[in-house]
Amino acid sequence: MPGKDFVLRTTSEETAAIADARIGDLAHRLARQLQEEAPAPPASGDPAYALTLLHILDQLQQATERLQRQAATDAARAGAGYPQIGAACDMTRQGARRRWPGLFHHSNEKPTELPTMTTPARPFDVLLVEDDVADAMLIEEALSERGARNLVQVTDGVAALEHLRTPGTVRPDLIVLDLNMPRMNGHDLLKVLKSDENLQAIPVVVLTTSTAPDDVTGAYTSHANAYVTKPVNLDAFEQAVQSIDAFYLDTATRPHP
Repeated sequence: MPGKDFVLRTTSEETAAIADARIGDLAHRLARQLQEEAPAPPASGDPAYALTLLHILDQLQQATERLQRQAATDAARAGAGYPQIGAACDMTRQGARRRWPGLFHHSNEKPTELPTMTTPARPFDVLLVEDDVADAMLIEEALSERGARNLVQVTDGVAALEHLRTPGTVRPDLIVLDLNMPRMNGHDLLKVLKSDENLQAIPVVVLTTSTAPDDVTGAYTSHANAYVTKPVNLDAFEQAVQSIDAFYLDTATRPHP
């Protein structure tokens, strides 16, 4: 994946020193231009010049933030995820998500194509039935790193059926299903899906925190295509979602819609 092996050739300290020197030189040149002074260095202790320099540095900081947002967006479109974007800025994936939210979009109402450089004949359609906001964001991010995805998220089985049975709704290529949800839980939704001749061919992967043998057996008895337990570790969680995605959307042959 683009950006997966991002490595700087310098240390953070070396990069900071180079950046400070270049930004300082640029700020001084801009300050002298604004003051319409000769290119000679200003006299020490000149408050007017120091204030002009402070103003220039503030504008440069704002410009940097705008350019960083654009660079983060470009990186996301090229296939990088929040882990790689964060690493480029010496921060965690959570830090990158807080700083630049919305690089990968999902909707509770309609499919949204996620930014990516790899575009298949059509974006894959994924229905995520998940009521945990944090888990939904992680699943969204992990899916987006593997290619174009139209992702729709609903928070329970009732909403999932309403979506699937709405006239004109595109049938998803994959349903990722949690078990513990309000109104209609994953077990009940799975039984309905697999007894509906219009929906039963859609692959359904249960992705849940439960390791209870009854939950596992019950899911397969109701004809779930796979049962995956949500890992606690964030990297393992991402890998689990991408493994589901890789098999059901890339490897397995899907029925024609």
